[in-house]
Amino acid sequence: MEHVTLSVSELSGAALDWAVAKCEGRRVEFNHQYTEETKFDGWWQLGPNHWQPLNKYSTDWAQGGPIIERERITVWGDNPFWEAERGSVWCNGPTPLIAAMRCYVVSKLGDKIDVPLPLIG
Repeated sequence: MEHVTLSVSELSGAALDWAVAKCEGRRVEFNHQYTEETKFDGWWQLGPNHWQPLNKYSTDWAQGGPIIERERITVWGDNPFWEAERGSVWCNGPTPLIAAMRCYVVSKLGDKIDVPLPLIG
């Protein structure tokens, strides 16, 4: 699959969620299989014991919140500009979760990342 190198500060949506899943040590793949029984289509991640749809870390507090707490990411700001900090890493974004997940990815993988082309919306 073809990849493109992007600054983490540009990531959002599925591309950011994919990057967070990589930081979490999840194997993430695209599967073209689709039947009414399986509905196994799109981006999936291998969790601890099974495949599941790619988590929405950057939009769902139930999925991104535990990472913020575990990684001790500090978030502050107000709409439409939020900042996040983890150690010496600072990032921003239009929502607290996006800022925090960008910060997490930068702290684990660096400022630039190779993202699968189909994830770039």
